[in-house]
Amino acid sequence: MQVFSFSLFWTIVIDIAAWTFFHLAISALCLRLPLATFQNEAFWSRIYPWEKSGALWDQLFRVKAWKGRLIDGASLFRSGYQKKTLHGTGKEDLQTFAEETERAELTHWLSILPAPLFFLWNPPMVGWLMIVYAVVFNLPFIITQRYNRGRIKKMLS
Repeated sequence: MQVFSFSLFWTIVIDIAAWTFFHLAISALCLRLPLATFQNEAFWSRIYPWEKSGALWDQLFRVKAWKGRLIDGASLFRSGYQKKTLHGTGKEDLQTFAEETERAELTHWLSILPAPLFFLWNPPMVGWLMIVYAVVFNLPFIITQRYNRGRIKKMLS
């Protein structure tokens, strides 16, 4: 339900500013979480047998063909962990990489949550478009993290 009304120009400016704020704030908050937070294999981040160690994601979405084109958000933050390539092939390196994919996945799940707030200052149709944007923008990153983590977990087992 639209509570605030602005001109088209200001609505677009507010939408862009709000998404920028939400993406950066959620990313910064998730970066502050200790890595130990991601060692418990929570239900949302666990790789399930039906995912075939990540292979399912490549079968359904051809992840290998496009994952290299995604921007690694870690490059926006000094303390971010780059996930474009492995940092090593030792067990500890692989475990850290897997945990960082959990952090990235959580970041993208949480980045979808603010979408309903856009109904406060946008007409209903635009509010729904914001929800579609949030899902369409974040889903490739979520899929890629699950794909990579599945492969890493297979290497670790």
